[in-house]
Amino acid sequence: MRNLYYGDNLQVLRECIKDESIDLVYLDPPFNSKRDYNLLFKSPKGHSSPAQIEAFKDSWHWDRQAEQEYDEILHQKNTDVAEMIRALRRFLGENDMMSYLVMMCNRLLELHRVMKPIGSLYLHCDPTASHYLKIVLDGVFGKKNFRNEITWKRSSPHNDSTNRFGRISDCIFYYSKTDKTYFNKLFTPYAEKYISDEWNLLSSGRYYKAENMLDPQGKMKEYDFHGTVARWRTTLEKFEELWSMPQTEVPGSHGRIKLGKNGCPTKRCRIVFLDELEGVPLQDIWDDVPYIAGGSPESLGYPTQKPLALLERIIKASCPENGVVLDPFCGCGTATHAAEKLGRQWIGIDITHLAISLIEKRLKDAFPNISIDVHGTPKDIDAARDLARRDKYQFQWWACSLVNAQPYQGKKKGADGGIDGIIYFHDDDKEAKKIIVSVKGGDNITVAMLRDLCHVVEREEAEIGLFVTLTEPTAPMQTEAVKAGYYDSRIIQRKYPKIQILTINGLLTGTEKAEYPDWKQGSSTFKKAQVEQKGKQEELF
Repeated sequence: MRNLYYGDNLQVLRECIKDESIDLVYLDPPFNSKRDYNLLFKSPKGHSSPAQIEAFKDSWHWDRQAEQEYDEILHQKNTDVAEMIRALRRFLGENDMMSYLVMMCNRLLELHRVMKPIGSLYLHCDPTASHYLKIVLDGVFGKKNFRNEITWKRSSPHNDSTNRFGRISDCIFYYSKTDKTYFNKLFTPYAEKYISDEWNLLSSGRYYKAENMLDPQGKMKEYDFHGTVARWRTTLEKFEELWSMPQTEVPGSHGRIKLGKNGCPTKRCRIVFLDELEGVPLQDIWDDVPYIAGGSPESLGYPTQKPLALLERIIKASCPENGVVLDPFCGCGTATHAAEKLGRQWIGIDITHLAISLIEKRLKDAFPNISIDVHGTPKDIDAARDLARRDKYQFQWWACSLVNAQPYQGKKKGADGGIDGIIYFHDDDKEAKKIIVSVKGGDNITVAMLRDLCHVVEREEAEIGLFVTLTEPTAPMQTEAVKAGYYDSRIIQRKYPKIQILTINGLLTGTEKAEYPDWKQGSSTFKKAQVEQKGKQEELF
């Protein structure tokens, strides 16, 4: 199961995800921070990069949609949640925070429905709304199913405030659906200082220590163990098992028992070896998972991208092998990437075609032979026309993905300057060259539009222009494209049409494609995820 869904996750959950089918839900929703997050695309050396797209608006307002979803919560079967959300509305009123909480509550109810009885949910958030989100989570899952509030150190220390402490952490709420939840205990390495202070080094390089075996509460009966009488913390039978184990290299010992000078067991007598222990059980403060810095090879330019190691840890802890991971706000796809790497099945949902196309590209870069089922994106010309009618910008972003182009600029009127997408390519060992993409989703296209593209290509000093159209081009347009001439690749010794007309139908059916040389195979346009070696589950450390 490798499924990507484009659409509102509430609708997708209700229509496409079965009851009790999910082992692990991870969600990193917008935090209601009232910020606009831009997706920064790669720009090769020598090129400025105005190519940034508004990935999402992290703000809500009380409107008709919020009122409708509020009413749905009041009429669903979990009466505790209905009472809780009514109380929050009385306290907060009809404002942005209440709109955000209604949105989250409705989706959490659906996530609870699709989780298996052994399922877990991890909700990633920051202090903006975490205190309210925990109330909502308690209502949906029940207070008894709260497991942890995990603190993750998401950045290095910084000096950005004069009247508060630095904010360098996010919180992750961990809830189970029932008390029978699947949980795989994870361990971290021992600290070097603890090893040097508490453990003894043998000539072989192994560390050992002798554990105190006295009963700490003094409730056990005294008995004689090979000459030492004490209130031991274990039974004589178990002690004899340690005594009878193979001899170790620890001086002055018998089996796994440390002896005193008199040849009898000391009170600190059970011998343990460091290399036989799993480590320190993982606690609820995670400061050992490195965040993604600007120059990190893992960075894909997504504004709220989380490190792969963070999601791998969560999946290893709470999703059995061959289990199903669901991320309903999948963004740049880190959860789906980690799930695929660890051999789990997965489902990702996002409300923008931009995110879905970037996730698809990321996974195919990391796992070259992967087969992904993408739902909700146009598969034929009628669906493409429907998308163009409903949302001009989603159509443009999706059309750019068909030719592997970066979407250009955002939704501001007139901001694109005649450019909907950019492709960078390398035809030699010098700086990258540029292709301009113009997308037309209307029913009426003209020769003048093609001439406009020619002017933009000249203005931007680009080598090639792609005219991507939903409507079939006319004969005069084909003639105008031919008149533009060719880009001459001297290394490959081939000429490519300088202006290329590509239809959406041809791109969907595979009968048409953009033609240009690129010995870097698209890596100049997008940051590529590293190829992964997946297989058996690796140890955490």
